[in-house]
Amino acid sequence: MTIVRAAITQATWTGDKESMIVKHEGFVRDAAAQGVQVLCFQELFYGPYFGITQDAKYYDYAESVPGPTVERFQALAAENSMVIVLPVYEEEQPGVLYNTAAVLDADGSYLGKYRKHHIPNLPQFWEKFYFRPGNLGYPVFDTAVGKVGVYICYDRHFPEGWRELGLNGAQIVFNPSATKPGLSNRLWELEQPAAAAANQYFIGANNRIGTESDEFGDEAVTFYGSSYFVDPRGNYVGAVASTDTEELVVRDLDLDVLREVRNAWQFYRDRRPDSYTATVAP
Repeated sequence: MTIVRAAITQATWTGDKESMIVKHEGFVRDAAAQGVQVLCFQELFYGPYFGITQDAKYYDYAESVPGPTVERFQALAAENSMVIVLPVYEEEQPGVLYNTAAVLDADGSYLGKYRKHHIPNLPQFWEKFYFRPGNLGYPVFDTAVGKVGVYICYDRHFPEGWRELGLNGAQIVFNPSATKPGLSNRLWELEQPAAAAANQYFIGANNRIGTESDEFGDEAVTFYGSSYFVDPRGNYVGAVASTDTEELVVRDLDLDVLREVRNAWQFYRDRRPDSYTATVAP
């Protein structure tokens, strides 16, 4: 049996970048005390969810990847022998910005990054003002706990990327998010379990919590948490997290289940990419 102890966070906005980083450094230490081997933070973890509005002042949250925040957590990853998935706002160069997740191995090494592909542009999710679409494909990182992929928030509505991650060998995929009430409540319940079952890997899906009214006033929305892990059969691993409480969600994932499920349901053998002409048509 190959057990990986994994964790995801759901947290409130504190009001400034440094205190958010300090809070998440605390999450790493709490996770280490519980024997966690891999940890993923929520989308854009050190800032507010600034997609609520269109304001160039939030460009100042962007930094290079790797860069100062990544390096800070590389030291923590090494100190605690923990793989860390770090969703940040990336500046490749002035005016070239991405919604990115850096992946750090348990020895502190920087393995690479994923850039969010699918960028929404609708009320309270004005992300095209802030981000270019990702251009690094669907990488899977060979970490100390196994093969890890990342798919960020709005990406989850697009099944093609989930499949790309599976074809690239992912065993665990993290979906860090910032999701508000509405249609998304039902999709939050459906999409990750369905993707896990269809692609036969584990998914950790986390959403921030709270109402960032001090930052955005009447425009602020209430993020509803409900973070969870799901297994390759589409079943929850443990309970779904609360809708309004800051949590470190820790679960044990039995990676041997992947082989059991794939031996029973040969989706990768029986798929027909030669026939899916409309799927990849522009």
